[in-house]
Amino acid sequence: MYIDTSISKRGDKVYVRHLLRRTFRENGAVKHETLLNLSNCPEEEIAAIKLALKHKGDLTSIASISEIEPTLGKRIAAVWALNTVAERVGVASALGKDRQGKLALLQVLARIIDQGSRLSAVRLAESHALCETLGIDKLDEDDLYDNLAWLAANQEEIEKALFAARFPRETPTLFLYDVTSAYLEGEHNELGAYGYNRDRKRGKLQIVVGLLTGPDGLPVAVRVFEGNTKDEKTVSEQVRILAKSFGVKEVTLVGDRGMLKGPQIDALPDDFRYITAITKPQINKMLTQGVLQMELFTDTVCEVDVGEVRYVLRRNRLRAEEMKASRASKLSAIEKTAEAQTKHLAEHPKADAKKAREKVVAKIKRLSAGAWLRAARKGRVISIVKNDDDLANTALLDGCYAIKSDVPKASADAQTLHDRYCDLENVERAFRTMKTAHLELRPVYVHRASSTRGHVFVVMLALLVQRDLERCWRDLNITVEEGIDELGAISALDIRLGGATVSTIPKPNPRAAKLLEKASISLPSALPAAAPRVHTKKKLTSERIRN
Repeated sequence: MYIDTSISKRGDKVYVRHLLRRTFRENGAVKHETLLNLSNCPEEEIAAIKLALKHKGDLTSIASISEIEPTLGKRIAAVWALNTVAERVGVASALGKDRQGKLALLQVLARIIDQGSRLSAVRLAESHALCETLGIDKLDEDDLYDNLAWLAANQEEIEKALFAARFPRETPTLFLYDVTSAYLEGEHNELGAYGYNRDRKRGKLQIVVGLLTGPDGLPVAVRVFEGNTKDEKTVSEQVRILAKSFGVKEVTLVGDRGMLKGPQIDALPDDFRYITAITKPQINKMLTQGVLQMELFTDTVCEVDVGEVRYVLRRNRLRAEEMKASRASKLSAIEKTAEAQTKHLAEHPKADAKKAREKVVAKIKRLSAGAWLRAARKGRVISIVKNDDDLANTALLDGCYAIKSDVPKASADAQTLHDRYCDLENVERAFRTMKTAHLELRPVYVHRASSTRGHVFVVMLALLVQRDLERCWRDLNITVEEGIDELGAISALDIRLGGATVSTIPKPNPRAAKLLEKASISLPSALPAAAPRVHTKKKLTSERIRN
């Protein structure tokens, strides 16, 4: 190991460059590897390192052991690993190498390490080598707020670059689409509105998030809508993305029955195909008309053609048993409520029997059992009456579903249509990871529409990195969160010798080494020579009213 110093002159200016390098042999040839650029170090530190390397066999000849001061530096392994994966999956190159691209990548990596606000990301950079790894010279929370607006403004171009990197040879023709909502803690978000809340949080404003994925279930685009936007109204936006941003013409869009309804299907371009499902009332109508027959719903898929529209039918017996058990559980709970009210009436002569029955009726309504159950009162006794005919009609389509598509048979058989519709589970899993699992989209912490869209886009990009690590560590019986926590414990070791400091990275323990090996990641021997200015401007409590 040695320091390679070169001096160059351009005009009246003289440039000095110092590189820490090592020499080794490979297949008989002498090769050189640059370990660290020390050009920013003061001359006295360069001289100290040269002296230490010259006397590396006996450092006691130049300094006393008591003068060597080893201290823990910044955490490096988790940041380095995530940055390597971000480069591998194309996120880093899509964001670009300018300052805004680096800030955006910092937000993505921070999201995976520790889910929080922009302020918490800055604090994270004080203990993790985020700025040193990405080459960011200064950082505060205002930089990250401004970067969210930059992300929102450049989102389509970034998604386009990612799409080209992921599908360089053959453009996919099948895309999955789903919508979710995310409730807000405050009341001042510009996109916040009251709407159908999938999180069952009453009285909360929300935003609506639409996620478009490729055939592998990984996202290619995400959009944020006002909280009162209906699912089906977001379809046109995703079609526009496919047709304009990605230059895709032949498309099969897969969406659930709530989004791809008649008007949305009719509005699709002529060269777009669809795979969706129809509702239980629609199935009942087709049974009544004789278009479908109950015996067609079996364990194996069955296809019925109605003009140019294909219907793929199947009955999931396991799901049917679950629904049967659920109704039995509801009946038991309602009967217990009726018995409790009857007992209360017996023990309290002045209690109102009419109100007691109303409580049982409310229970029936809450459990959605009114189609086959009713509460009866005789004197001061509350009983439950079950209508077997209505129950049979309710249970008729348990586990039954019908998939609807206009994809030609030459392009996909019935089983393929069925399997592609079931792939929507991949989108739902992506939403779970983004919303309530590892990446935790909530709390949103920002108010402006551009900041909100930038925040959600950061979470989508983080999902691409998280999924690649999940793939690498699948057979290690460890979650991505646990793996990141393990790597996050590896810190640089700052060794001060006299007036010079060398920042080295220690050898990881066997568990961390296995994680790095599985992900094909090699740690550097030392931290990049940099001294970024990282500081926060405001207190944590002020962020909620900031952006």
